[in-house]
Amino acid sequence: MDRIDTSRRTVLTLGTTAAAAPWLGAAPAQAQAAAKAQAAAKAHAAAHPAATPTGLDELGITELRRRMAEGRLDAERLTRHYLERIEHIDPLLRAVIEVNPDALSEARRLDAEGDRGRPLHGMPVLLKDLVETADRMHTTAGSLALRGLRPSADATVAARLRAAGAVILGKTNLSEWAGGMSLTHHAGWSARGGQTRNPYKLDRSPNESSSGTAVAVAANLCVAGIGTETNGSIIDPASANCVVGVKPTVGLVGRGGVIPGVPSQDSVGPIARTVRDAAILLGTLVGIDDRDPSTGASRGRFHRDYTRFLDTDGLRGARIGVPRAVYFGYSHHADEIVERAIATLREAGATVVDPADIPTAEQLEDLPSSTVVQVYEIKRALNNYLADAPGDHPRSLAELIAFNRTHADRELRYVRQDGLEAVQQLDYTEREYRQALATNHRLSRTEGIDAVLRRFRLDALVMPTTGPPAKIDLIRGDSYGGGASTPAALAGYPAISVPAGFAFGLPVGLTFMATAWSEPTLLRLAHAYEQASRVRRPPTYRQADVGF
Repeated sequence: MDRIDTSRRTVLTLGTTAAAAPWLGAAPAQAQAAAKAQAAAKAHAAAHPAATPTGLDELGITELRRRMAEGRLDAERLTRHYLERIEHIDPLLRAVIEVNPDALSEARRLDAEGDRGRPLHGMPVLLKDLVETADRMHTTAGSLALRGLRPSADATVAARLRAAGAVILGKTNLSEWAGGMSLTHHAGWSARGGQTRNPYKLDRSPNESSSGTAVAVAANLCVAGIGTETNGSIIDPASANCVVGVKPTVGLVGRGGVIPGVPSQDSVGPIARTVRDAAILLGTLVGIDDRDPSTGASRGRFHRDYTRFLDTDGLRGARIGVPRAVYFGYSHHADEIVERAIATLREAGATVVDPADIPTAEQLEDLPSSTVVQVYEIKRALNNYLADAPGDHPRSLAELIAFNRTHADRELRYVRQDGLEAVQQLDYTEREYRQALATNHRLSRTEGIDAVLRRFRLDALVMPTTGPPAKIDLIRGDSYGGGASTPAALAGYPAISVPAGFAFGLPVGLTFMATAWSEPTLLRLAHAYEQASRVRRPPTYRQADVGF
């Protein structure tokens, strides 16, 4: 559900003090963690040659399926490979909150059945721990309150992944309750999963809230993964971990069986190492979902194969705008990286309109109506979910807050629940909510993204996704300077983050954004940029060599 604010500039002002995390900030501990991760990676590579970059790491879905077709690989071997990597490397990253105990048996079943033309046949995929699965795994949003919650049916996206031949490898850690628990940022921390670390610098934030999925994909713990986003929760972690994150148009991917946040903004989307892999996953996820009325609007607008829109020359002739106001200037490191990316766009044949500002950008970043919408929707969606979910657990937001107080030694050790408390304390009428939602949509859509696209006849906008990831700080909360997510979040429009470069070894992403249902265009542009820039490189598991 992300944060109870208007996209990072907090409107609700409650206390933000958190309990101390004694292991954070200690250089010897960081050095020990880095050494452990490097040693684990080297030991695993030595013991398992397929885990080296010349083996299976960094390979995409197309190549893996080709090897399976040639008999050089099968689903069981690939699944075992990732399970071994999780066992050896994830204790330092804490990206995976739970491994599917039936993953190998699923893989063997798929090998016995054969490919059958399934686009994800034998591909091990990790799901954010908001996505329900009808198996022996839990679905908890990272909360101890939902331990033991085993749904009776797969979420729509989980069912579609299985139908496409994927192996559900496990669940990933996240910012607890998708970042909605606290008004301060504690990216990648949950009471159930602990603190997820950035694999590029182990003391750095993985960004939130699909933290574990992005880290796991970056560290080659799976082929690809599923994240969710209300505001920044796919594209921000993708940026911080040098992977591709696709936040689809609201309604393109069904959310049935996914723990909700703000339904007018919630999206489910792929996180992958390449745009092509993300496009393959997206094609398996889309379609009408009887459990999600918003998908009715996607009828006639979704595609089963998004790879057909990919073109290495896809930037030639494109018109791309650069919204300087608000979305540049908060990180000179990110700005420098994106300036080089803009030069690459031009070299690849795009016409760059610079500046091409979103007229309502300042309003969108400090918008009282956004708080009204978030509070109104979260309260109702979460209360409904808790009331209906099977098992012995809190049945309402009030009971959840009480549970956390009772178990404060674990739930509130580092993070306050002032986000949940604010939602519980505040309330708005349906009329106030409808007016606020209309304001959000007018300023983000008609007078925002659509206005600038129309004025300059643009195919898309580009901007830094966010700055280099900050240091993990459970004592005070992570710092956050700015980012690109808010316009598309409030509009319910698509955005894609692609690796753009590094600042002192810390990844920075480039976001492509456009109007509703423009995923084919965005994927074409993002793929062409990715192929022209070739930024992606595997993580280093190093201690940070620069501090600020």
